[in-house]
Amino acid sequence: MIEKKGRDGGNLMTTSVPVPAADPRRTALLVMDYQTPIVRLLPETEGAALVRRVADAITTVRRAGGTIAYVRVGFTPEELAAIPAENKMFSAIAGRGGMDADGPATAVVGELAPADGDIVVRKTRVGSFSTTDLHDRLTRRGVTTLALAGISTSGVVLSTVRDAADRDYRLLVLSDGCADPDAQAHEVLMERVFPRQADVLGIAELPHLLEPAAAAG
Repeated sequence: MIEKKGRDGGNLMTTSVPVPAADPRRTALLVMDYQTPIVRLLPETEGAALVRRVADAITTVRRAGGTIAYVRVGFTPEELAAIPAENKMFSAIAGRGGMDADGPATAVVGELAPADGDIVVRKTRVGSFSTTDLHDRLTRRGVTTLALAGISTSGVVLSTVRDAADRDYRLLVLSDGCADPDAQAHEVLMERVFPRQADVLGIAELPHLLEPAAAAG
């Protein structure tokens, strides 16, 4: 059981709602934009604690037999040059530079480094799917459930939730595996937006969610 927040008229209330178990063999944890310059958008202590929690989530999913998939952002010179001025966010990135596709700044932070057999994709826009082959690679592994951890909540997490829902994945958003420089945006998304398309839960819930399915197999 997990606690979910909902609204009864104008009042915020908490109710316990059962979340069905997930088959770990058909589940992937998406670790999104955990790169040094992005983690540094958060206060240092907050970023460090966040990385530790996501490391725990990776260990849990890996031990249960699930897939770990990393999404990182980075650009070749040609990709930067092709960004149109009309794209407000990415034209600004093109102007600043510093996110070279193979540079150290775009690598996954060392504490969460990928292991052999993990999926790693590089993207050139906000969401995890539109500029990568992530969907095809997950499909080949039979993945139907995604657990999402990412920075920022209002960026990669929001875009990926919307796109993944349209692709008919079951979605689990790890509330304490996501963060945003705007704490209010994070709260609104977790409490009022994501629950329309996903189950929102804490990383501590993952072992309980995955173990029953593993035992049944």
